[in-house]
Amino acid sequence: MPELADIWNVLFLRDYNTRLVVICTILLGCACGLMGGFLLLRKRSLMGDTLSHATLPGVGFAFMLAVAMGGDGKSLPMLLTGAAVTGVIGCWAVLFIRNQTRIKDDAAMGIVLSVFFGAGVAVLGMIQTMPEGSAAGLESFIYGKTASMVLSDFRILVLVTICVLSCSLLLFKEFRLLCFDESFAASLGWPVKVLDVILLGLVTAVTVAGLQAVGLILIIAFLITPAAAARFWTNQLDRMLLLSVLIGGASGWFGASLSAFYPRLPAGAVIVLVAALCFLISMLLGVERGVLVRWLRQTQLQHRIGRQHLLRALYEILEANRQRGELAIVAVPFRQIRGRRTWSDRSLRDCIRRAYDDGLVEMQVKEDTIRLTEAGLAEAAHVTRNHRLWELYLIEYADVATSRVDRDADMVEHVLGEKMVARLESKLQTYRSAGSLVPASPHPIVPGD
Repeated sequence: MPELADIWNVLFLRDYNTRLVVICTILLGCACGLMGGFLLLRKRSLMGDTLSHATLPGVGFAFMLAVAMGGDGKSLPMLLTGAAVTGVIGCWAVLFIRNQTRIKDDAAMGIVLSVFFGAGVAVLGMIQTMPEGSAAGLESFIYGKTASMVLSDFRILVLVTICVLSCSLLLFKEFRLLCFDESFAASLGWPVKVLDVILLGLVTAVTVAGLQAVGLILIIAFLITPAAAARFWTNQLDRMLLLSVLIGGASGWFGASLSAFYPRLPAGAVIVLVAALCFLISMLLGVERGVLVRWLRQTQLQHRIGRQHLLRALYEILEANRQRGELAIVAVPFRQIRGRRTWSDRSLRDCIRRAYDDGLVEMQVKEDTIRLTEAGLAEAAHVTRNHRLWELYLIEYADVATSRVDRDADMVEHVLGEKMVARLESKLQTYRSAGSLVPASPHPIVPGD
């Protein structure tokens, strides 16, 4: 376990090397989170993986070129330049295959990824046989070597982060339109291909800058995981991108700090694991798309639909037994309600219990009957009215047979709009019986059913 002094030094960045590594990973996390958000919305999550693998042959060729020029081949600017060149070529190859053939994005990215990575492995195999150099120093670009980052890496990351943030702010409107509706953007005359190239160019810059930190294998996780985690919390693009930047930066900070506490843990892997933990928490607890929230919403929807079915069944039974005038509230046997739908006894009693808690029905346990309250009758009439408006809409405008229009019609005014509801209500005059506020059912009603 780390000592208190070590924890204090890491948290407050008192050590130079720790301060440099943590700040570099925070900058990288922010840049990756921002670009990953656009990639996720563009449905090109695999593009980051493609670009990262496409940089490997560039690193190898740059090493061989540096050795041929009389150097030791370990010049970081030259290696990153080679990685950027082949990354851009890989990006261009994906766009070329997509635009010039019928092959989809995922297949094009898979082809480029495998071909370039295979070429990179072959180049590294050739470098191992060279007497002037060894490929051992190039492994950091594959697996990452965060602890060895120096001031030059910091300067590169600062430059890339500033460039990414500036371009994203200046072209935010264009990137947003490109992500959500590329065809509409093209119809308005926007240079879609140019914007696509700019976006992928920024992704390439972030990918190349992150090779030294997390490596080409893990950079894809750092690009996509923060954006995917942020997507569970909001449906607003600006908020999603901001959350993605914060999650990426926090992942870099905590991952690098944990690696400083435990030197045997590789920082790149720890950073990705922290980002994955953020994703897991977001997936479970996200307020917009989280598993727990969706489960609660689904449960509430099922309860609401069950209550609607119960109230409508009670209303239709009273309606079928009505002779003249207004409906009379009478007790209805449980078995008669049970026969209206394919309820199980347990599910129906659960619906009745919830309706009783809401004050909509009264229960007589000994006689096993259910009776609507005054509030329950008003709610049942409202539910039945909405349902039959929806049925009438399907019959009159969608040309659906009367035997197939039995659908849930909750909040029909919000589905159809006020004008359509007004038109339907005007048509209902021919369907209504005298004094009735609820249209007649299009289905045959058997008294005592």
